[in-house]
Amino acid sequence: SSPANECISFAPVPLVPPTISGFAPATACAATTPVVITGTNFLGTTAVTFGGTPALNFTVNSATQITATPALAGTTGVISVTTPGGSG
Repeated sequence: SSPANECISFAPVPLVPPTISGFAPATACAATTPVVITGTNFLGTTAVTFGGTPALNFTVNSATQITATPALAGTTGVISVTTPGGSG
């Protein structure tokens, strides 16, 4: 058979939300101290927040690590990572 007549099957890739397993340091200065976040499913990250406040910037280092800088001093609370699969 010719390649034009071959069939290919496709399956949707399930979108899995990210999970955070750790971060360091536990205390960071706003706009100057990067925080390394470890976990899973970080590829495609669209947002990182510290206590609901968007990070000043972030870099997805790998599927399991992000480096993000808090934007505001005194921000406390949950660190959240958002991807097309959800938030974690």
